[in-house]
Amino acid sequence: MGKIMLEVNDLKTKYVTRFHEDVYAVDGVSLKIEEGKSLGIAGESGCGKSTLALSLMGYYFAPLHYMSGDIIVDGKNISGMKPDDVRRTILGNEIAYIPQAAMNALNPTQKIIRFVEDVIHAHDPKASKKDIYDLAKQRFEVLGLPPEVLQKHAVELSGGMKQRTVIAISTILSPKVLIADEPSSALDVTSQKMVIKMMRELMEKGFIRSMIFITHELPLLYNVTDDIMVMYAGQIVERGTAKEMVFDPIHPYSKGLMGAIIVPEAGTRDQKLTAIPGTPPNLKRPPAACRFADRCKYATAECKGMAPTMKEFGEGRSYRCHYSVEHLREVYADE
Repeated sequence: MGKIMLEVNDLKTKYVTRFHEDVYAVDGVSLKIEEGKSLGIAGESGCGKSTLALSLMGYYFAPLHYMSGDIIVDGKNISGMKPDDVRRTILGNEIAYIPQAAMNALNPTQKIIRFVEDVIHAHDPKASKKDIYDLAKQRFEVLGLPPEVLQKHAVELSGGMKQRTVIAISTILSPKVLIADEPSSALDVTSQKMVIKMMRELMEKGFIRSMIFITHELPLLYNVTDDIMVMYAGQIVERGTAKEMVFDPIHPYSKGLMGAIIVPEAGTRDQKLTAIPGTPPNLKRPPAACRFADRCKYATAECKGMAPTMKEFGEGRSYRCHYSVEHLREVYADE
């Protein structure tokens, strides 16, 4: 096993609504990412993916609140740190974040170089404009962005260029962990390919040491990440390599996600599209039983009466279900 860049142990975070109700959006998540590796997180809207991304940075502001658990970045536990300390020492240097709708994250009244200056000055107030420009020019060129972009405003850039610009700015300090929250959403296929290529190059050139890539499209992660975790109702329900998760999902929810998407990869083209019935549980009052039981056609009385734990099988694979792997595979084969 390589050096661990990010380790998360039993992380729990919640939202507090204006009516003082608790919404348990991340409930007991644990994960590890090695140096040079990338992890994909997939799941439908509302499962907690973006909340997990925000939580992993250790930067909490209402209505999001930290409850318990450890977030360890390159050996440093950032759980419970003060927001100012996190912003000054962790964000950008240790962990960088690319938000959803990143194309809209750029102030249209400022030139791109101003954003780069703000990021670098937050960590090194004495950095000169020339040094910042030289670093930005070099980094942008390496990532396929002409240096002229630095003197432009966001409104002068195409959607794909804005997305790549945000990625370049977010990683300008070469963070140890990059968290990308649906960075290819709202882009055409060509722009998506360019963004994915750029993410790979960031890893290959050592500008980032490890990456978390979040999306609701599980098959997309097959081309981007080494491993994939599937998230449902605030919990991780399965983890495996990208190949295993796309071609051999074990948990009924993972199986349902794959069945609901048209996949071009060989070996999956003949599959019929299926829908996952029902809706996720209310996370204000998460069930004490299996959270997927009410939507699972294989659910038994045990599933609806007791919560399953994560089970390990094979090398590096785990899933959250009462059924054995052998039984689930037999059931799937008979369908």
